[in-house]
Amino acid sequence: MAKAFRKFLPMFDRVLVERLAAETVTKGGIMLPEKSQGKVLQATVVAVGPGAVNKNGEVTPISVKVGEKVLLPEYGGTKVVLEEKDYFLFRDADILGKYVD
Repeated sequence: MAKAFRKFLPMFDRVLVERLAAETVTKGGIMLPEKSQGKVLQATVVAVGPGAVNKNGEVTPISVKVGEKVLLPEYGGTKVVLEEKDYFLFRDADILGKYVD
């Protein structure tokens, strides 16, 4: 685990992600300007909270694990800056899905 994530742990059912970099060059070799790249909706999970507490007082575990690639909603999340890098905090239920090999 990176040093920054030892200093910041998500609470409850929250998931900290790092968005994947936008494509800057097409497969044909054309350079894309920053404005045309669009918002990246794919991210890597870098830290997770312990889970949400249900009505019975039991902890429901998070559905994703550190290192997994996930699909994010277009809007939402809270920006968190750790050691001059941008990360985003989402609730587990807001993550749309995860990529599997």
